[in-house]
Amino acid sequence: MPAILEAADLHAQYGSTQVLHGLRFAVEAGGITTILGANGAGKTTTLKTVSGVRPVTSGAVIFDGNDITAMPPHQRVELGLCQAPEGRGIFPGMTVLENLDMGAYTRRDRKTAAFRSDLDRVFELFPRLNERRTQTGGTMSGGEQQMLAIARALMARPRVLLLDEPSMGLAPMIVQQIFEIITEINEQGTTVLLVEQNAQQALQRAHRAYVLETGHIVRSDEAKVLLGDESVRAAYLGVEQRQTGTSGVQPK
Repeated sequence: MPAILEAADLHAQYGSTQVLHGLRFAVEAGGITTILGANGAGKTTTLKTVSGVRPVTSGAVIFDGNDITAMPPHQRVELGLCQAPEGRGIFPGMTVLENLDMGAYTRRDRKTAAFRSDLDRVFELFPRLNERRTQTGGTMSGGEQQMLAIARALMARPRVLLLDEPSMGLAPMIVQQIFEIITEINEQGTTVLLVEQNAQQALQRAHRAYVLETGHIVRSDEAKVLLGDESVRAAYLGVEQRQTGTSGVQPK
């Protein structure tokens, strides 16, 4: 399938520290692409650069065949490139409904049946949020806040949904539920770029995978191939099992 989103020799830095070193990856339309890596690999910086939150030092971000490298973040959202940020990033003092309304901020059809239909869709995906529509986000559990962050991004009607560590800090049962919902979102037609440290879940759900180490992409292949690769299993899956086997909490 054709790529809807591409990073072309992407470099980015914080101050004088180079963080991304010539990244090249492609996100196929209609699929789930995952970028794996340990803490400090540059995963969050990659998404911030793609979404326009961090400036590009050199290289380009291509969306639907167009160079959007210089485009501000809100215009990327209007094009259909929307992110659920790391650490959930909800508005804690706002209710569920108010958070969802903020997700649709750039839309011009918020008084129409299309908007209400999208609201119904996210409540079908996340029944827990429907039960808590008038509850403030900051009083909800970590799993519920993660659901709200994803639902809020969906209210912008993304063509590509960017997800930054959706499993971070969640118990295994909630992690499983979140990944099942991500799969359903994709099956409903939304392309997903998933940045994750939970390699097992990410590789089971994704179609294509990239491995990021210290700002360099060191491996890329079909997700099912990397899932069966012994070096990937030793570097990521084994670490996960040791670190989460007793605590039930996913590492960052």
